[in-house]
Amino acid sequence: MKLAVLTPGGRDPKQDFPDGAGAPTDSAHPPLGNRAFAACTSGSYVRKDQEIPADHKQVLMLVGDNLKACRQVFVELRSLGKTIAIAWKDPIPSQIAELLSKPARFKLFQEICQRADGAIATTPDLVTFFTAAGVRHTEFIPAPWPIDDARWDLSVPIEERRGIFVGTREFRAPARQHLATLLSLRQLASSMYESVTLLNADSGRGRGLIERLGYDPQLLQVVDARMTYPRYLSLLAKHKLVWQLDATGGLGQVAGDALLARIPCIGGLGATERVAYPDLCGHGRDSEQLFDLAARLLEHPHDCEAVMERALGNAREKLSFSAAAQRLESFFKRISR
Repeated sequence: MKLAVLTPGGRDPKQDFPDGAGAPTDSAHPPLGNRAFAACTSGSYVRKDQEIPADHKQVLMLVGDNLKACRQVFVELRSLGKTIAIAWKDPIPSQIAELLSKPARFKLFQEICQRADGAIATTPDLVTFFTAAGVRHTEFIPAPWPIDDARWDLSVPIEERRGIFVGTREFRAPARQHLATLLSLRQLASSMYESVTLLNADSGRGRGLIERLGYDPQLLQVVDARMTYPRYLSLLAKHKLVWQLDATGGLGQVAGDALLARIPCIGGLGATERVAYPDLCGHGRDSEQLFDLAARLLEHPHDCEAVMERALGNAREKLSFSAAAQRLESFFKRISR
């Protein structure tokens, strides 16, 4: 089965994945997030229904503020005999709730759900959005990561890892809790004399705020967030662990990045961390408990190897490209007309 992932009215050009995840490169969008559903089946990511290859009989349509465009696409896809499932393009519950807060939009969403053959909830919290709106078959399938592809093993030897990597980067996105992440980490870094690396996505405003947080300048490295994905992963892999308090509850991008870098990820409420790092994620834990977990791993760095063994075991079973491809094929067989 080759899956076409369709974003009606999207801006990104068509991207084919004949080689699955392919090798990390600076020249193409990485096979992550919703693109990973196409990549794990050697399928395609498209923005127009006319771009869907004839041999791609299954379509995953991404829904967002493009509700009218999504409703319109059903007519054409049905005439071509496609099986159509839907998923949220940006699977953040608070954003979805805001989008559907207007009656006209919710009515449109209901129409889309009732026309779809099924829905994929990329986080556990999204299942109810689909079932309540009339989808007949809904399944939680988290976005996969190419951890089973040796080309995407960006790890470095444990002896070469230094310090803590901050998993958030934006002060202006409240649910990311970037400021809380930095404030909670300062004590840990100073007490254990661990260096801290953070990406700054807020230019001069961000640097000005960071300078007022009271970090020891010798322990803090601020890096411009604009870099290619392979370069970012290489930077991430040089650290002992990732620290974040992100509360958006989305896909769990940073936790997936940590999987590819083969380092632990502390905190976060995304789907990836809840599946791969259930003993370290923020689900059911407060910041003090997360602080203790991070301190223990920093004190006993070789415990990170056992932590990553468990995380990679969880990921191979539920988040790998091979596991996702099998689940997708089974799901589309069940919902096909």
